[in-house]
Amino acid sequence: MKRNTIETVMGAVVLAVAGMFMAFAYISADLNTGGGYTVTASFNKVSGLAVGGDVRMSGIKIGSIVSQELDNETFLAKVTMNIRDDVSLPLDSAAAISSESLLGGNYLEIIPGGDPDVIEDGGRIDFTQDPVDI
Repeated sequence: MKRNTIETVMGAVVLAVAGMFMAFAYISADLNTGGGYTVTASFNKVSGLAVGGDVRMSGIKIGSIVSQELDNETFLAKVTMNIRDDVSLPLDSAAAISSESLLGGNYLEIIPGGDPDVIEDGGRIDFTQDPVDI
C-alpha cells in the first residue's frame, strides 16, 4: 500500500512538471494571431515557405504567413501575411524569401523603403525577390 502512494505522488509530480513545460512553451511560442493587418505579395516560387512561418524585418519578427495560394490569372504564388499593428510598412517596401541557414528553413524578409506613405490593411507589396537555390 505504501508503494502505491509513492508511485501516485511521483506520477502527480511528473504531470505537474509536464504541465509547467507546456505552459512555458505556449507562452514562449508567441502565437499572437489577433490584431494586425494583412498584406499580400506575389512570387515566382515560394520554396521552403510555410503557413505560420515568420515575417521579419531587420531580423525581428513582425508578423506571420497566413496563407499561400496560386493566382490563376498570373500563375504566381500569392502569399498573404499578417503584420503587427505597431509596424507601418512604407509603400515602396520589398519582400524577399531568405534562408535562416544552410540547413534551416526559409522566412519572409521585409526590406523597408523610404516612402512616407504606408501600406494599408489589404495592401500589396509590389517589389519581391524569389528564394535563391544553392
